Amino acid sequence: MVTRKDTAAFILDQLGHAERFSVKPMFGEYALYADGKPVAFICDDQLFVKILPESAALENKCERAPAYPGSKDYYLVPEELIIGDDKLSELLIRIGGVVPFPKSRKKAKRGKG
Repeated sequence: MVTRKDTAAFILDQLGHAERFSVKPMFGEYALYADGKPVAFICDDQLFVKILPESAALENKCERAPAYPGSKDYYLVPEELIIGDDKLSELLIRIGGVVPFPKSRKKAKRGKG
C-alpha cells in the first residue's frame, strides 16, 4: 500500500515546529526527519517511530510492528497519540538529537566511451 501525501502533511501539521520537521518520499512511503535526521517512517498511512532509549515513553502506548516487509520493529503510533500528544514532537526531536545524519550518496562517475 502507498501512503497518501495528505497523510504525511497531516502528521507534519500535528507535530508543529514546521522548521524542525520534514518528510521525504521513499518508494511510495515517507521518511520523517527531525532537524534533518531520520526519526520515523510513514508507511501504509501510519506512523512508525524508531525504537531507541529516547522513545521509551511510547513502550506502553504503542504496539511494535515492522514498518515494511522485512524491516525491524518500530513503535506503531496510534492516531490518537498523533493528534492528542503534544509531547510526540519533543520525543521525535530527542531522537533526532542522537541519530546520525543520513550518509550522502556519491554520484557515480560516467565513463567515456
